[in-house]
Amino acid sequence: MDDTTYPSAPPVALCLGGMDPSGGAGLLRDAMTLAELGCQPMAVSLAETLQNGLACIRIDPPALDPIQRVETLAPHLAGRWGVKLSLCALDPKAFRRLCATLKHLDPPVRLWDPILAPSAGVGLHDGGDLRRMAVDLLPMGRWVVSPNRGEAAAFAGLPPEAIHSAAPEALAAPWLAAGAAAVWLKGGHAEGDQVQDLWITPAGVQSLDLTPRLPGERRGTGCLLSATWLGLRLLGVPEVDAARQAAHRLRNRWDLAFAPGHAGRMMFGPASKPGEGQ
Repeated sequence: MDDTTYPSAPPVALCLGGMDPSGGAGLLRDAMTLAELGCQPMAVSLAETLQNGLACIRIDPPALDPIQRVETLAPHLAGRWGVKLSLCALDPKAFRRLCATLKHLDPPVRLWDPILAPSAGVGLHDGGDLRRMAVDLLPMGRWVVSPNRGEAAAFAGLPPEAIHSAAPEALAAPWLAAGAAAVWLKGGHAEGDQVQDLWITPAGVQSLDLTPRLPGERRGTGCLLSATWLGLRLLGVPEVDAARQAAHRLRNRWDLAFAPGHAGRMMFGPASKPGEGQ
Protein backbone atom coordinates (compact mmCIF):
# COMPACT_ATOMS: atom_id res chain seq x y z
CA MET A 1 0.00 0.00 0.00
CA ASP A 2 1.17 3.56 -0.61
CA ASP A 3 0.01 7.13 -0.06
CA THR A 4 -2.31 6.91 -3.07
CA THR A 5 -4.31 4.28 -1.15
CA TYR A 6 -4.21 6.17 2.15
CA PRO A 7 -4.09 9.92 1.35
CA SER A 8 -3.85 10.77 5.05
CA ALA A 9 -0.88 8.49 5.76
CA PRO A 10 1.33 10.18 8.37
CA PRO A 11 4.86 11.24 7.50
CA VAL A 12 7.67 8.96 8.62
CA ALA A 13 10.34 10.24 11.01
CA LEU A 14 13.49 8.12 11.15
CA CYS A 15 15.34 8.59 14.44
CA LEU A 16 18.97 7.52 14.68
CA GLY A 17 20.41 7.83 18.15
CA GLY A 18 20.95 6.40 21.58
CA MET A 19 18.69 4.05 23.50
CA ASP A 20 17.92 5.45 26.95
CA PRO A 21 15.89 2.64 28.57
CA SER A 22 14.18 5.09 30.95
CA GLY A 23 12.62 7.10 28.11
CA GLY A 24 13.81 10.38 29.56
CA ALA A 25 15.88 11.06 26.47
CA GLY A 26 17.07 9.28 23.34
CA LEU A 27 15.06 7.21 20.91
CA LEU A 28 12.10 6.57 23.21
CA ARG A 29 11.69 10.28 23.89
CA ASP A 30 11.96 11.00 20.17
CA ALA A 31 9.34 8.38 19.34
CA MET A 32 6.87 9.61 21.96
CA THR A 33 7.27 13.22 20.83
CA LEU A 34 6.81 12.42 17.14
CA ALA A 35 3.82 10.17 17.73
CA GLU A 36 2.09 12.94 19.70
CA LEU A 37 2.51 15.18 16.65
CA GLY A 38 0.90 12.60 14.37
CA CYS A 39 4.06 11.29 12.72
CA GLN A 40 5.08 7.65 12.36
CA PRO A 41 8.37 7.21 14.24
CA MET A 42 10.92 4.63 13.17
CA ALA A 43 14.11 4.17 15.17
CA VAL A 44 17.54 2.62 14.77
CA SER A 45 19.92 2.53 17.71
CA LEU A 46 23.41 3.95 17.18
CA ALA A 47 24.33 3.64 20.87
CA GLU A 48 23.22 1.33 23.66
CA THR A 49 23.34 2.74 27.17
CA LEU A 50 23.12 1.70 30.79
CA GLN A 51 21.14 4.71 31.90
CA ASN A 52 18.36 5.83 34.22
CA GLY A 53 17.14 9.08 35.70
CA LEU A 54 20.21 9.36 37.90
CA ALA A 55 23.00 9.03 35.32
CA CYS A 56 24.38 7.21 32.31
CA ILE A 57 27.08 4.75 33.38
CA ARG A 58 27.96 3.04 30.09
CA ILE A 59 27.64 3.62 26.33
CA ASP A 60 28.39 0.90 23.75
CA PRO A 61 27.91 0.50 19.99
CA PRO A 62 24.79 -1.47 19.03
CA ALA A 63 25.07 -5.24 18.63
CA LEU A 64 23.17 -5.36 15.33
CA ASP A 65 24.50 -3.47 12.32
CA PRO A 66 22.54 -0.19 12.24
CA ILE A 67 23.26 0.38 8.56
CA GLN A 68 21.54 -2.89 7.69
CA ARG A 69 18.64 -1.84 9.87
CA VAL A 70 18.32 1.47 8.02
CA GLU A 71 18.54 -0.32 4.67
CA THR A 72 15.79 -2.70 5.81
CA LEU A 73 13.54 0.31 6.47
CA ALA A 74 14.25 1.80 3.04
CA PRO A 75 10.91 0.68 1.47
CA HIS A 76 9.10 2.85 4.04
CA LEU A 77 11.29 5.91 3.48
CA ALA A 78 9.48 7.63 0.66
CA GLY A 79 7.24 10.66 0.23
CA ARG A 80 7.07 12.81 3.35
CA TRP A 81 9.85 11.64 5.60
CA GLY A 82 12.86 12.94 7.44
CA VAL A 83 15.73 11.91 9.66
CA LYS A 84 17.11 12.98 13.01
CA LEU A 85 20.65 11.96 13.97
CA SER A 86 21.80 12.26 17.59
CA LEU A 87 23.93 10.18 19.99
CA CYS A 88 26.23 7.94 17.96
CA ALA A 89 28.73 5.37 19.23
CA LEU A 90 29.69 4.00 15.80
CA ASP A 91 33.33 3.82 14.83
CA PRO A 92 34.43 6.09 11.95
CA LYS A 93 34.20 3.34 9.33
CA ALA A 94 30.65 2.41 10.32
CA PHE A 95 29.66 6.07 10.46
CA ARG A 96 30.91 6.61 6.91
CA ARG A 97 28.79 3.64 5.81
CA LEU A 98 25.78 5.20 7.51
CA CYS A 99 26.41 8.52 5.77
CA ALA A 100 26.67 6.79 2.40
CA THR A 101 23.33 5.09 3.03
CA LEU A 102 21.67 8.36 4.05
CA LYS A 103 23.05 10.09 0.98
CA HIS A 104 21.51 7.37 -1.19
CA LEU A 105 18.15 7.55 0.60
CA ASP A 106 18.17 11.37 0.27
CA PRO A 107 15.86 12.34 3.17
CA PRO A 108 13.89 15.52 2.38
CA VAL A 109 14.22 16.80 5.97
CA ARG A 110 17.53 16.41 7.84
CA LEU A 111 18.48 17.32 11.41
CA TRP A 112 21.69 16.58 13.27
CA ASP A 113 21.43 17.07 17.03
CA PRO A 114 25.11 16.61 17.99
CA ILE A 115 25.68 15.17 21.46
CA LEU A 116 28.93 15.13 23.39
CA ALA A 117 27.49 13.23 26.36
CA PRO A 118 24.26 12.54 28.22
CA SER A 119 23.35 15.27 30.70
CA ALA A 120 24.74 13.26 33.64
CA GLY A 121 27.28 10.46 33.79
CA VAL A 122 29.84 9.22 31.29
CA GLY A 123 30.79 11.15 28.19
CA LEU A 124 31.21 9.87 24.65
CA HIS A 125 32.64 12.49 22.28
CA ASP A 126 34.83 15.56 22.20
CA GLY A 127 34.94 18.35 19.66
CA GLY A 128 37.34 16.44 17.44
CA ASP A 129 34.91 13.53 17.20
CA LEU A 130 32.11 15.86 16.10
CA ARG A 131 34.37 17.48 13.52
CA ARG A 132 35.25 14.08 12.06
CA MET A 133 31.56 13.18 11.87
CA ALA A 134 30.82 16.49 10.14
CA VAL A 135 33.35 15.73 7.39
CA ASP A 136 31.33 12.66 6.36
CA LEU A 137 27.83 13.96 7.05
CA LEU A 138 27.45 17.63 6.21
CA PRO A 139 28.82 17.78 2.63
CA MET A 140 25.77 15.84 1.40
CA GLY A 141 23.84 19.07 1.98
CA ARG A 142 20.61 20.39 3.54
CA TRP A 143 21.47 19.46 7.13
CA VAL A 144 20.23 21.65 9.96
CA VAL A 145 22.49 21.30 13.01
CA SER A 146 21.11 22.01 16.51
CA PRO A 147 23.95 22.27 19.06
CA ASN A 148 23.80 23.92 22.44
CA ARG A 149 26.51 26.43 23.23
CA GLY A 150 28.75 23.81 24.85
CA GLU A 151 28.61 21.51 21.85
CA ALA A 152 29.20 24.42 19.49
CA ALA A 153 32.21 25.63 21.47
CA ALA A 154 33.72 22.13 21.51
CA PHE A 155 33.20 21.80 17.75
CA ALA A 156 34.94 25.14 17.23
CA GLY A 157 37.88 24.03 19.38
CA LEU A 158 37.26 26.83 21.89
CA PRO A 159 38.07 26.55 25.61
CA PRO A 160 35.25 25.73 28.05
CA GLU A 161 34.92 29.35 29.22
CA ALA A 162 33.98 30.33 25.66
CA ILE A 163 30.60 28.66 26.16
CA HIS A 164 29.39 31.95 27.61
CA SER A 165 31.69 34.51 26.02
CA ALA A 166 31.90 33.50 22.36
CA ALA A 167 29.84 35.39 19.81
CA PRO A 168 27.05 33.34 18.20
CA GLU A 169 28.60 33.85 14.78
CA ALA A 170 31.87 32.35 16.01
CA LEU A 171 30.05 29.32 17.39
CA ALA A 172 28.09 28.76 14.18
CA ALA A 173 30.80 29.51 11.61
CA PRO A 174 32.63 26.13 11.79
CA TRP A 175 29.38 24.21 11.24
CA LEU A 176 28.49 26.36 8.23
CA ALA A 177 32.00 26.01 6.84
CA ALA A 178 31.68 22.22 7.14
CA GLY A 179 28.52 22.28 5.01
CA ALA A 180 25.55 22.83 7.35
CA ALA A 181 22.64 24.66 5.76
CA ALA A 182 21.64 26.24 9.08
CA VAL A 183 22.69 26.20 12.73
CA TRP A 184 19.92 26.28 15.32
CA LEU A 185 21.99 27.45 18.31
CA LYS A 186 20.01 26.55 21.42
CA GLY A 187 20.21 29.08 24.21
CA GLY A 188 19.50 27.06 27.33
CA HIS A 189 23.18 26.84 28.33
CA ALA A 190 23.76 30.59 28.10
CA GLU A 191 23.98 32.71 31.25
CA GLY A 192 21.20 34.93 32.56
CA ASP A 193 17.55 34.82 33.51
CA GLN A 194 16.35 34.70 29.91
CA VAL A 195 16.72 32.15 27.13
CA GLN A 196 16.97 32.84 23.42
CA ASP A 197 17.65 30.47 20.55
CA LEU A 198 19.31 31.74 17.38
CA TRP A 199 18.85 30.59 13.79
CA ILE A 200 22.08 31.15 11.89
CA THR A 201 22.70 30.71 8.15
CA PRO A 202 25.32 32.12 5.77
CA ALA A 203 22.89 35.01 5.27
CA GLY A 204 22.99 36.05 8.92
CA VAL A 205 21.63 35.58 12.44
CA GLN A 206 17.93 35.50 13.23
CA SER A 207 16.94 35.83 16.90
CA LEU A 208 14.05 33.67 18.07
CA ASP A 209 11.77 34.40 21.00
CA LEU A 210 13.35 35.78 24.17
CA THR A 211 11.69 34.07 27.14
CA PRO A 212 12.21 33.87 30.94
CA ARG A 213 14.30 30.92 32.10
CA LEU A 214 12.07 28.30 33.68
CA PRO A 215 12.99 26.97 37.14
CA GLY A 216 14.77 23.66 37.56
CA GLU A 217 16.16 21.27 34.97
CA ARG A 218 14.58 18.61 32.79
CA ARG A 219 16.03 15.52 31.17
CA GLY A 220 15.77 15.30 27.41
CA THR A 221 15.15 18.94 26.56
CA GLY A 222 17.36 18.67 23.47
CA CYS A 223 15.61 15.49 22.34
CA LEU A 224 12.16 17.01 22.80
CA LEU A 225 13.13 20.18 20.94
CA SER A 226 14.78 18.47 17.99
CA ALA A 227 12.16 15.73 17.61
CA THR A 228 9.41 18.35 17.75
CA TRP A 229 11.17 20.38 15.06
CA LEU A 230 11.43 17.33 12.82
CA GLY A 231 7.77 16.48 13.32
CA LEU A 232 6.60 20.02 12.62
CA ARG A 233 8.73 20.23 9.48
CA LEU A 234 7.19 17.00 8.24
CA LEU A 235 3.77 18.55 8.85
CA GLY A 236 4.71 21.46 6.60
CA VAL A 237 5.81 24.13 9.11
CA PRO A 238 8.68 26.31 7.81
CA GLU A 239 12.11 25.84 9.39
CA VAL A 240 12.32 28.89 11.64
CA ASP A 241 8.66 28.70 12.64
CA ALA A 242 9.20 25.05 13.56
CA ALA A 243 12.07 26.05 15.87
CA ARG A 244 9.90 28.68 17.56
CA GLN A 245 6.99 26.29 17.97
CA ALA A 246 9.26 23.54 19.30
CA ALA A 247 10.52 25.86 22.06
CA HIS A 248 6.94 26.90 22.85
CA ARG A 249 5.86 23.28 23.10
CA LEU A 250 8.73 22.48 25.45
CA ARG A 251 7.78 25.37 27.74
CA ASN A 252 4.16 24.24 27.81
CA ARG A 253 5.28 20.75 28.86
CA TRP A 254 7.65 21.95 31.60
CA ASP A 255 5.21 21.57 34.47
CA LEU A 256 4.22 18.03 33.41
CA ALA A 257 7.68 16.78 34.37
CA PHE A 258 7.95 13.97 36.90
CA ALA A 259 10.46 11.49 38.29
CA PRO A 260 9.33 7.87 37.73
CA GLY A 261 9.29 6.05 41.06
CA HIS A 262 10.17 9.42 42.66
CA ALA A 263 13.81 8.71 41.78
CA GLY A 264 16.29 10.67 39.71
CA ARG A 265 16.01 13.83 37.70
CA MET A 266 12.74 15.15 36.33
CA MET A 267 11.74 14.09 32.82
CA PHE A 268 8.94 15.22 30.56
CA GLY A 269 5.62 13.53 31.17
CA PRO A 270 3.35 12.24 28.41
CA ALA A 271 0.76 14.58 26.96
CA SER A 272 -2.50 14.11 28.85
CA LYS A 273 -4.58 14.75 25.75
CA PRO A 274 -3.94 14.96 21.99
CA GLY A 275 -2.33 18.18 20.86
CA GLU A 276 -1.29 19.34 24.34
CA GLY A 277 1.65 21.69 24.27
CA GLN A 278 1.06 22.92 20.73
